[in-house]
Amino acid sequence: MTDLKDYTLQELTEALKKMGLASYRAKQIFGWVHQKQVSTFEHMTNLSTRVRAQLSNEFTISNFSPCQIANSRDGSRKYVFETLDGYGIETVTIPERKHLTICISTQIGCAMGCRFCFTGQGGLVRNLSAGEIVNQVLAVVREENQGSRLPNIVFMGMGEPLANYDNLIKSIRILQDPNALHYSHRKITVSTCGIIPRITELGRDTDVNLAISLNAPDDELRTTLMPVNRTYPLTSLLESIRKYPLSPRKKITFEYILLRDVNDTARHARMLAELLSGIRCKINLIPFNEHPQSEYRAPDEKQLLSFQKILNAQKYTAPIRRSKGADIAAACGQLGKLAVGTPPQD
Repeated sequence: MTDLKDYTLQELTEALKKMGLASYRAKQIFGWVHQKQVSTFEHMTNLSTRVRAQLSNEFTISNFSPCQIANSRDGSRKYVFETLDGYGIETVTIPERKHLTICISTQIGCAMGCRFCFTGQGGLVRNLSAGEIVNQVLAVVREENQGSRLPNIVFMGMGEPLANYDNLIKSIRILQDPNALHYSHRKITVSTCGIIPRITELGRDTDVNLAISLNAPDDELRTTLMPVNRTYPLTSLLESIRKYPLSPRKKITFEYILLRDVNDTARHARMLAELLSGIRCKINLIPFNEHPQSEYRAPDEKQLLSFQKILNAQKYTAPIRRSKGADIAAACGQLGKLAVGTPPQD
């Protein structure tokens, strides 16, 4: 049997037709599963007993409840959800001044091998299904009790979203469906290390926000930090970005993690400004979040501010994004440290 949460509305409609059920039933079922978050068919009271029996013979309804929650001093929280095959999915909620942001995962582990990131040190275990991606959002919406205010979603958790492209797109379509949570494209951001063919497809298939993990202004350094640059070097990556379809009010976000004495000098800042010339963008400057397994260190504060000043002088919007949740291993690049079965530290 297959999980109902793995289906888009169109897919579910087609599946129900094959079962001899009316297509309008798909919208009813979508509402029960995604809006009311029922976990059994018995709760779908506007369906007949016969229809509920048919559904229960064909489908299951998955549901995530956190097996662990770690609370940070800064108000962020890390949820760990256990999969049916016993792995842990980590999801982080980040309180902002006016809203909540949820950082969700698309894979267990990661194959990209970025040298500064803890998540990829163990390699890729497997992709998450569309239902496992959607369930992270549903669980947080339920647990955080935000009422009608949906949190912003950033696909920046464990894994490379574009390496699990089909399930990424399917989960976005489910989340945006009016019969589910009805997310606006403005509230969803997909972050990638730069898989060019999929970036092109993303621009064709969705209108969500795009963020690029850049982290270096030249190929030699970026290849050292991010092996993906061997396959998709900066010239090709930026060419694809310049062709990316942007609505008038949107910008590409470039994420730049600053590593002390590696990529944080004034020379690097000037090179970065020249590299991104002509691209409608903002640059998020992220001080590296240290962890014992890494050789890298956080930038000096004075160096960080100098880097920002150079970019600002070139008319770039370059906010400093200080990652929250470092005390619970929930900051950028730290996910994967709280395994299932390990007690969280409040």
